[in-house]
Amino acid sequence: MGAFEEYGLLLNGVFLVFARCAGAVALLPGIGEITVPARIKLVFAVALTALVWPLVATSIAPHPSDLPYLIISEAVVGLVFGASLRFMVLALQFAGTIAGQATSLAQISSGAMSPDPIPALGSVLVLTAVTLAMILGLHLHVIEALAASYIVLAPGHVPSGAEIAEWAVAHGMRVFALGLTLAAPFVLAAFIYNLALGAINRAMPQLMVVLVGAPAITLGTLALLLLSAPLIAGVWAELALATLRAPMGAHP
Repeated sequence: MGAFEEYGLLLNGVFLVFARCAGAVALLPGIGEITVPARIKLVFAVALTALVWPLVATSIAPHPSDLPYLIISEAVVGLVFGASLRFMVLALQFAGTIAGQATSLAQISSGAMSPDPIPALGSVLVLTAVTLAMILGLHLHVIEALAASYIVLAPGHVPSGAEIAEWAVAHGMRVFALGLTLAAPFVLAAFIYNLALGAINRAMPQLMVVLVGAPAITLGTLALLLLSAPLIAGVWAELALATLRAPMGAHP
């Protein structure tokens, strides 16, 4: 094999790693948000490729004739990898929506962290949790997980449609379970508030309980958010890092 062919195979291998890394970056929390410019995502994908490629170079030897199929398959694997963490972000948004509905703050919407408007509580939880995950070295764990993914899924090996469907259903169940769990403090506080409001209204029908209750639930929700946000972010960051250890698995 001549030097030209060796360089060609080397470039093909680098491009395949880039395809998987770019697919993952498109959906990763923090880097893959809609507020991050496309150029920043591209630079991050290139940097990620430069770090992952030396770790997996010996396991990649593409044949030029298979390159189109391998590029598509690598992009699909990268998207599935990134989606495993994107599901975790959806759980936070779901938790924020539940908390906003329970505490009558759902009308305060913000679309900064999502293409669709979500309650401000959801945006606060997402921003807090993703920031904590990045501080804890999410990007470093992503590099390790991408390198390890070549052991489970070598280039050209794409999960079947049935496997991807089973994986998506399992992660969907996990999103709902995790969202309900994270929003539990707000749901419980809203239940106690409505119970107390009903008792007061029953005892004093002439009192305008709405005028008293609206500021009280707003203040209580903000206080509860201040107390629970660090715990929610910590639990989420730990689960997100655990997900990286088995991105193709889900434990609802």
